[in-house]
Amino acid sequence: MKYIVSLLITSVIIFLLGNILPGAHITDYFSAVLVAFVLSILNVLVKPVLAIISIPITILTLGLFMFVINAVIILLAAQLVEGFKVNGFLGALLFSLCLSLVQSVAQNLLDKQEQRR
Repeated sequence: MKYIVSLLITSVIIFLLGNILPGAHITDYFSAVLVAFVLSILNVLVKPVLAIISIPITILTLGLFMFVINAVIILLAAQLVEGFKVNGFLGALLFSLCLSLVQSVAQNLLDKQEQRR
């Protein structure tokens, strides 16, 4: 159940960012749900492989290279989901940064709400 709630919250965030940010565009909410689902699959399957391959550069950049990996994951998702477009690498990087920031705030709010129960 927690995964479904997280997926729906991420979908709302993706939909809003896709309509607010200049480098990204999403056509409808269903596409946002698909993007959230595809991102979760890519984060499980592709991101660990990219992280292992890029360990040396990640260490040299003190972990900042992970933002590049996240942008690559966003670009892959844009290729896989027809209703989601990102204008180049910088658009994907901006989308990735904003998505990570808003997701962490939303996750903190959910965690605080669960602690109150």
